Amino acid sequence: MKYKRILLKLSGESLMGDKQYGIDNERVRQYAKEIKTVHDQGLEIAIVIGGGNIFRGLSAEKSGMDRAQADYMGMLATVINSMALQDALEKVGIKTRLLTAIKMEQICEPFIRRRAVRHLEKGRIVIFGAGTGNPYFTTDSAAALRAIEIKADVVLKGTRVDGIYSADPEKDANAVRYTNLSFKEVYSKSLNVMDMTAFTLCEENELPIIVFDMNKPGNLLKVTDGEEIGTLVTG
Repeated sequence: MKYKRILLKLSGESLMGDKQYGIDNERVRQYAKEIKTVHDQGLEIAIVIGGGNIFRGLSAEKSGMDRAQADYMGMLATVINSMALQDALEKVGIKTRLLTAIKMEQICEPFIRRRAVRHLEKGRIVIFGAGTGNPYFTTDSAAALRAIEIKADVVLKGTRVDGIYSADPEKDANAVRYTNLSFKEVYSKSLNVMDMTAFTLCEENELPIIVFDMNKPGNLLKVTDGEEIGTLVTG
């Protein structure tokens, strides 16, 4: 394996599969099998999942809801997704721990950095829920922050496209895919990789990002094995 410890960022929408909203259990099971394949190679894995398939705070704000209230609701949605993935991972025989930024003692542990690192060292997959625990911060920011805190080697952003493009490949047939980019190039080209807070955190802490297609079987293993899958963003 090229890396020892990774943080995998999944969007909430990725859990929908072909549905319009909610959780597609078949897609969650597929992800669990992909993650198990990598975990069996001895890799330490932490995961952050968004909540957009259930509730998105920014969208709710546009319809008149208080932004902080909406963001807290979004954090709870990430915990629902995290529990779904936790269940799927444990069904394929992997020990997991769900740690959240908001205390929910009946269903998970509170986030404590040293405890999270110890779980990883013991071979457990750690899922971080409830974002950073603060409104106005996205799960991208939570992923970058947690990756830095646990000293991950890389942030792997699993999406439904196979990398970073010059334009939206689903809307522009002439969009060009990049294999390698620097942080400065992403800024200068105004490319959509992560929100600015998350991206700046990664740049300042020299934490590379790989954007790849999580829905293609075998891609996660290829990425962690060092193959040139997706787009690599480095300093």
